[in-house]
Amino acid sequence: MFNVQIDEANAWHVDDLTPSGTYELTLQRIEPRSLPIRVSPLKARVTGFLFPESNNWKPAPTAAPANSLAIAEEPEAKKVRKRPESRHRIKPPSDVVKLQDRLYYLLQPPLDLLVGGGQLNFPFEPFPYQLDGIAYMFPRYACVLADEMGLGKTMQAISTTRLLLCSGEVRSILLVCPKPLVSNWLREFKVWAPEIPVAAIEGNAAKREFQWRSPNIPVKIANYELLMRDKETVLESGLHFDLVVLDEAQRIKNRNSTTSEIVRAIPRTRSWALTGTPVENSPDDLVGIFDFLSPGYLQVGMPLAQMASAAREYILRRTKDMVLEDMPPKLYRDAELDLTPEQWATYESAESEGVIQLEELEEMLTIQHVFELVLRLKQICNFDPVTGTSAKLERLVADLEEVAASGKKAIVFSQWVNSIDQMRPALERFGPVEYHGRIPHKKREGVIDRFKNDPNSHVILMSYGAGSVGLNLQFCEYVFLFDRWWNPAVEDQAINRAHRIGAAGAVTVTRMLAMNTIEQRIADVLAQKRQMFDTLFSDQAAPVGGGSLSREEIFGLFDLRAPCGKKVA
Repeated sequence: MFNVQIDEANAWHVDDLTPSGTYELTLQRIEPRSLPIRVSPLKARVTGFLFPESNNWKPAPTAAPANSLAIAEEPEAKKVRKRPESRHRIKPPSDVVKLQDRLYYLLQPPLDLLVGGGQLNFPFEPFPYQLDGIAYMFPRYACVLADEMGLGKTMQAISTTRLLLCSGEVRSILLVCPKPLVSNWLREFKVWAPEIPVAAIEGNAAKREFQWRSPNIPVKIANYELLMRDKETVLESGLHFDLVVLDEAQRIKNRNSTTSEIVRAIPRTRSWALTGTPVENSPDDLVGIFDFLSPGYLQVGMPLAQMASAAREYILRRTKDMVLEDMPPKLYRDAELDLTPEQWATYESAESEGVIQLEELEEMLTIQHVFELVLRLKQICNFDPVTGTSAKLERLVADLEEVAASGKKAIVFSQWVNSIDQMRPALERFGPVEYHGRIPHKKREGVIDRFKNDPNSHVILMSYGAGSVGLNLQFCEYVFLFDRWWNPAVEDQAINRAHRIGAAGAVTVTRMLAMNTIEQRIADVLAQKRQMFDTLFSDQAAPVGGGSLSREEIFGLFDLRAPCGKKVA
């Protein structure tokens, strides 16, 4: 135990630290108060991160009008459409693993701020699902926008490329589309991205060479045929694109075609595909598209459920029923017709004789022989080749009288231009115009303008091939399928020429069907193929037995037995 003594004389106290002459004052407690302050609103800015020239493409912000406050205080009833409270944010895809890359996308402002704040101006207010589409495509290096036709894939693609250019993410874009759609893309860019320089590759070889190499054109548009013609320039001259967009991407579903091979070889960083029909005949069609997006990711012959699960991350597909509750409905009616006596006599004779000839071929029989008989019978269902009578034409004339009397417009589709030639004389009173393969491309736009603006023109006669892609005929309220196509996707494309955003009312679709004929059998085949398509793109993706027609099904149209062990092409 220690014995400690304290030296009182030299010890100090805490009070000794207080200077002499210091007095203690009592202060009242200060209560915290909140003072209102007014700050300017935050504005989302589009800034170039990678390419400095992106600043040249930034759209000028729209100045607020002097009476903006009064406009904001207008009653809710006067507004066209109220923007929902939810925000449309860009989310990084699952294959983006680096933290800094994920943060880059997560920290982007909601698209609603860019649109609502005037930083990204649109001529029309986008639908919420369209903002979702832009947010989906923006961060992806590979994706398929597979919205049903009429939902605005063109607008979503242009708006996303515009955002990428203005943010400096890309500076060189190649858009490949069918030749008839080049002018449509140029017009749509002027509407949705007027500040972005865009040019179509065209002209002689020297001019095209200059256009391909020009650094002053951030967006180049080329058709598939021209791309094949200039493949040496595109593939072997050192060109590289930050983004390649394929419109009507079902054109490359055949993996072994020359078009598909050239498209896959284009030097690029990002790959996007636009198509309303990613699967037309078989799930393997999707493999051809994915060979452009990510070669080898999907394989031919994969189980249907496995393919659907693997592709789901890279495909965004919405239908009108899913996203537009106020979209005018499609009203289907099947006009089940009996052939005229003259048609029926010709049909029975042609079918019985044709089947006998097919049976006599035995082991020499091929699918081509069967198709020839199918086409011959389908043409008879349209018109009797001897007398020219037609049960379908009689019904069409009666229906068009009602259409014209109500001041409406209609589209008539047929797969044969010859059938269009035969029906035109009976339709002269309805002011018909024609749009098919015999109409030069330079005159087609004038045909559409006349049909739209001429009050005496009530019907346009179209072939499936020329009229099923890239046209906006939403002012038409009636569609007639004079004959049926093998592929349900082609029929849907044709119908959706009229059933699009901006349609004035319900679209009535009349499907003409000759009863007890080959057309009725084909209708059953179409129903089976639609079931396959719906299964592939459903959430459950339950497997079904084969997506395309088997040899047995094709020969079964006439109760024929397919030759055993023979490859049929």
